[in-house]
Amino acid sequence: MKGDQELQVIVQQGKEPNPTVQEERNQTGVTQSNTYRRWLRVAVYTFFVISGQSVATILGRIYYDNGGNSKWLATVVQLVGFPVLLPYYLLSIKTHTTTPTNRDDGKAASLKNRVMVYVVLGVFVGADCYLYSIGLLHLPVSTYSLICASQLAFNAFFSYFLNSQKLTPIILNSLLLLTISSTLLAFNNEESNSQKVTKAQYVTSFLCTIGASAGFGLVLSLQQLAFRKVLKRQTFTEVMDMIIYLSLVASCVSLVGLFASSEWKDLSSEMENYKLGKVSYVMNLVWTAITWQVFNIGGTGLIFELSSLFSNAISVLGLPVVPIMAVIIFHDKMNGLKVISMILAIWGFMSYVYQHYLDDKKMKKSVGNPKVESSEPPEAEGPNGQKIETSAS
Repeated sequence: MKGDQELQVIVQQGKEPNPTVQEERNQTGVTQSNTYRRWLRVAVYTFFVISGQSVATILGRIYYDNGGNSKWLATVVQLVGFPVLLPYYLLSIKTHTTTPTNRDDGKAASLKNRVMVYVVLGVFVGADCYLYSIGLLHLPVSTYSLICASQLAFNAFFSYFLNSQKLTPIILNSLLLLTISSTLLAFNNEESNSQKVTKAQYVTSFLCTIGASAGFGLVLSLQQLAFRKVLKRQTFTEVMDMIIYLSLVASCVSLVGLFASSEWKDLSSEMENYKLGKVSYVMNLVWTAITWQVFNIGGTGLIFELSSLFSNAISVLGLPVVPIMAVIIFHDKMNGLKVISMILAIWGFMSYVYQHYLDDKKMKKSVGNPKVESSEPPEAEGPNGQKIETSAS
């Protein structure tokens, strides 16, 4: 193989001693075009995460405030909406699979390893969504958002050990600002939950939300680890397979929980007594399922494009949006704490984006200046600490 490459180099040197200026310009133009497309995809995924999470959380609060009480049903609707992604998946798979990427080494993971990844992560996701459902049942939105902000710290912790995530001063500053942004919401005196909550219920929801935040941070880190170490092909197909199969396994787990807990027996009476009517009850569940899938595809896409920590940072950025939406939907008052919280969230988010910009710039310099003396292809360090091998054509 090396002999063939050397022969190609000799022939090319005989014809063209040096690459032309036009070829260098063309290569630069292609690189810039790919960079713009990549960041456009990042922007779209970011919108999916923020909008999907915010709308789904508001719909969950509406469900509980108007007579809904099934924790397992609230868990099911977070997961069961994945079939809406199938038409898009089938229509787009040909286009994306024919597009080469520098993250595809051509080696597909075995069926056994794939099944193991999907089942393990799917069970984690199902249990995590159930804990979130318990947390939202008895906590006001402000407190719920506060605790969910801790998922960023958990993700940073797990990514540091599992994915060798570098915690630079800029990233630490971003994490601190995003955490403080959501922490400020705890000092909001408004009560979003009209139901009377006992101390035991409050503590239970509090602990379950902390556990769910830790679990969510772990799942994101494990997903990134699975892409790098097991699946090894971070293509569009792999991202969609991760979403669909994880949702399928997690949906089965939640359905088993729904029937095992006997909560399904009370669903008919719950729909009859729903304050907004039967149609609103059904539409609430349907749109909750759809918006959570929008969130899932955005979050997994950000893991694919950047890292699990960046995906979680965007998720935390969207947490202050929930009280803003509550102002419009529930006519809550906009106070100074909510405004400051939003400003700090945007500041922290921009700090994190700036760090990725610096990493991307450093990677381009490393790839653009290979060492001629070395016979081995050079390696450049990506934004997440991964080494990208640049092979000769």
